Amino acid sequence: MRLRVPLALAAAGLLTLTACGSDEPTQAAAAGTSADGGGLTGTLTVFAAASLTDVFTDLGDQLMADNPDLTVTFNFAGSSALATQITQGAPADVFASANQTQMTVVTDAGLADGDPTVFTENVLEIAVPADNPGDVTGLADFADADLTLAICAPDVPCGAAAEQVFEAAGITAQPDTLEEDVRAALTKVELGEVDAALVYASDVQSAGSGVQGIEFPEAEDAVNEYPITALTAATNPDAAQAFLDLVESDAGQQALTDAGFRSPSS
Repeated sequence: MRLRVPLALAAAGLLTLTACGSDEPTQAAAAGTSADGGGLTGTLTVFAAASLTDVFTDLGDQLMADNPDLTVTFNFAGSSALATQITQGAPADVFASANQTQMTVVTDAGLADGDPTVFTENVLEIAVPADNPGDVTGLADFADADLTLAICAPDVPCGAAAEQVFEAAGITAQPDTLEEDVRAALTKVELGEVDAALVYASDVQSAGSGVQGIEFPEAEDAVNEYPITALTAATNPDAAQAFLDLVESDAGQQALTDAGFRSPSS
């Protein structure tokens, strides 16, 4: 008899800190712009939802290419874990959440520098291994106790969205594992450890031929808006604003669209 994980159980968020650019050690530089006004300097630290890993890494590389004296460092994880870290004093310049709920945690604590801006949207999609060994065809299969299934923990945006779509479909889900962020759920599929997982459409696209995506109509009942903001404790506010400007620019919006995200509806 398999142990089923109750939907109310929240998985602990794990933080992943990554830096774009060279691995060569460098001396610390004062944050801001260079003395000759030629570009941004120092380190920019961005806390961002795990689903943004690929596209934000590319945008960070672009910002550094335009500003050779700038280093962009990312912390990708579940938005709930990131919001908790920020409210506990973790140093960050920018926060990008996968839903409004976790951004509200930060704004209610008075840690957002201005009003957050919704810069993109995402919806859930079923991801299965390329050969679909479980013969999964739709959302109803998440009630099948004979399948091995993964969803996100309910305290992270992808898990909260999963609860919404299950309710909309009238389904009592039977997940075997609750993951700390959407990339962890996707990895389970890529490794063939589960028959299916609920992830974002952008994650299915990023996985390429390694997984197969299955759309379902109830996904429209749980559209996730992604807000972004600079933080009041930012040590590099100039670079923070530059990153926000890049994300919201035509080039940034095209990068998000190319990665499987949606344009903001308003």
